[in-house]
Amino acid sequence: MGIYAQRPGKLIGQLVADVLVILWGVVWALIGSFIHQMISLVAVPARETARAAGRLAEDFGDAADQAANVPGVGDQLRRPFDAASDTMGGVISSANQQVANIEQLATVVGWLVFLIPVSVVVAFWLPRRVRFWQQSRAAQRFIDSDADLDLFALRAMATEPMHVLAAISDDPVGAWRSGDTEVITKLAEIELGRSGLRLPARLRARAG
Repeated sequence: MGIYAQRPGKLIGQLVADVLVILWGVVWALIGSFIHQMISLVAVPARETARAAGRLAEDFGDAADQAANVPGVGDQLRRPFDAASDTMGGVISSANQQVANIEQLATVVGWLVFLIPVSVVVAFWLPRRVRFWQQSRAAQRFIDSDADLDLFALRAMATEPMHVLAAISDDPVGAWRSGDTEVITKLAEIELGRSGLRLPARLRARAG
C-alpha cells in the first residue's frame, strides 16, 4: 500500500493538500530569499567603504615607498604615510566585520521567515499523512491476508454515526451476528473507505 488512497475522492483530496503544502513551502522560500537579499543590500555601503579604504591604503603604501627613497630623511617622510595606511587597514577590517554581521543576520532572518510558517503547516499536515499511511497499511495487511470482513464491519458499527448505519440496515448488529454478507460488505466498505481502500473484487464476489 502506498501513501495515497485508492478511492478517487480521497485521493484527489490528498493530492490537492500535498500540492498546496509544496506551493506553500515554495512561496515562503521565495519570500525568505527576497528578505535575505533586501537585508544584504544594507551591507553595500560597508563593502564600498572597504574597497575605498583598500585603494587608499595602496596609495599610502606607494607614497611611503616613494618617500623612503629620499636620501637622509626617507624614514621620517614615510612614517605619516605608513600610519595612514595602518589606519585604512583598521577601516577595512571594521567594514568587513560589519559586512559579515549583516550577511549573518540576513541568513538567519531569511531562514526564519521560511521555516516558521512552513513548520506550522507541516506540523498539521504531516501527522495526518503518517496516520493515514499507518492505518491504510494495517488495513491492507488484513485484506492481503484474506481476512474476514467481519473485523471491518465491526469497526464501522463502533465508529460510524447512527444515521449512516440506519441507511445500511434497520438492524446492522443483528445482520452482522447472522452473517448477512450484503450488510457486512457495506459496513466493511465504509470502514475501508476511512483508510482510502477499495474492497477487493475477490472479496466482493464472495460476499455477493
